[in-house]
Amino acid sequence: MERGLFGLVSGVDIFSGGIIRLQVAEAEVNNISIRFLDRKTGEPTKGKTKPETILRQLTTKKGQVYSMLQGKRDVDTVSTMGLMADVSIIPQPAGDAGKVDLVMNVVERPSGGFSAGGGISSGITSGPLSGLIGSFAYSHRNLFGRNQKLNISLERGQIDSIFRINYTDPWIEGDDKRTSRTIIIQNSRTPGTLVHGNQHDNSSLSIGRVTAGIEFSRPLRPKWSGTAGLIFQHAGARDEKGNPIIKDFYGSPLTASGKPYDDMLVAKFECVCTGSGDQGSSMFAFNMEQGLPVMPEWLFFNRVNARARKGVEIGPTRLLLSLSGGKVVGSFSPHEAFAIGGTNSVRGYEEGAVGSGRSYVVGSSEVSFPMLGPVEGVIFADYGHDLWSGPSVPGDPAGARYKPGSGYGYGFGIRVDSPLGPLRLEYAFNDRQAKRFHFGVGHRN
Repeated sequence: MERGLFGLVSGVDIFSGGIIRLQVAEAEVNNISIRFLDRKTGEPTKGKTKPETILRQLTTKKGQVYSMLQGKRDVDTVSTMGLMADVSIIPQPAGDAGKVDLVMNVVERPSGGFSAGGGISSGITSGPLSGLIGSFAYSHRNLFGRNQKLNISLERGQIDSIFRINYTDPWIEGDDKRTSRTIIIQNSRTPGTLVHGNQHDNSSLSIGRVTAGIEFSRPLRPKWSGTAGLIFQHAGARDEKGNPIIKDFYGSPLTASGKPYDDMLVAKFECVCTGSGDQGSSMFAFNMEQGLPVMPEWLFFNRVNARARKGVEIGPTRLLLSLSGGKVVGSFSPHEAFAIGGTNSVRGYEEGAVGSGRSYVVGSSEVSFPMLGPVEGVIFADYGHDLWSGPSVPGDPAGARYKPGSGYGYGFGIRVDSPLGPLRLEYAFNDRQAKRFHFGVGHRN
């Protein structure tokens, strides 16, 4: 029973010489079936999910000795699919002696619907309301009854706008490696302030991107996962009136090709290692993008980026150290340079205010401690450097705006746990005697 095996000691024989023989009856799994129950009445009903979609998630198989611990893990696995409001396994006697039939009772959630919400864009720093974003979305979490996801969303702010169609098959049929497939189509307009902000004439520019691609992801080994994909992007800059522009106020080019738009076909590879299910724990991620010049005018470049994070418990406090860095070589759009500074980079600076370059490194240390209920206090220090690569970005947009290229910040704040992740309110000072509030949702990148 300690091992969770579904069985019993059915008899004891005592022999001379102090020998005891135990007769053990084990319950072998004879059959596994899925039974759908109505959400309101609890009576059996017809389900929308294909039974084989649920059965392939189970590690318990026919012919095994039934383990209740393994069955509990299977219940948790089916629950994490996000399709079921309730999941349970009921063992029942089979016709053959020593065998058991397993019935998995499931109550399905509504498979789709509309939603609306809002948020804040950390990349917009001017104006009290310019960073607010409204969103509207339709999602279907169980397309064709095979746990496939379809999401169509629109996010709109005073400057930002993103229209996205996302289709995901979490486990491609017939694949034994649990490979998932995601198809993305996106049309976005985001502020160009990270690299090309602070125009002297107070004008603003935005970066428009049309993106389409496909990605495949799968577990590589315990705690490791990998993603590979192919993405096409058509990107360019526009002024406040929506007209295409190729240079900013300082005369710095906004595209690598000199045309209103840059086209690129990018092969992507990413590898991620997570220490545990807690997003704030240890983590390592490596990302590489290679521009493929299939057409002569398409951009040819290589971009690598790595992030590492390590959490250490010290009594009631927690020390979190993080380091990130990257480099890009070849012909790339200037607005795609690495931007340093801001809520998820060097706090105490505006977004991208430390610098932007072909290379970068950012380090951070945080000490958090419990305060009251879900509220934590935190003190932190950040440092970032463009590794003297700012002038190598076409037009040197950082140099034209007198960005220092390196800087540090430090400060304190509070964290509050929420269903969206930790809500972060922080007050930071930088090495130029400036002070700044930062608000963020979720763990830092």
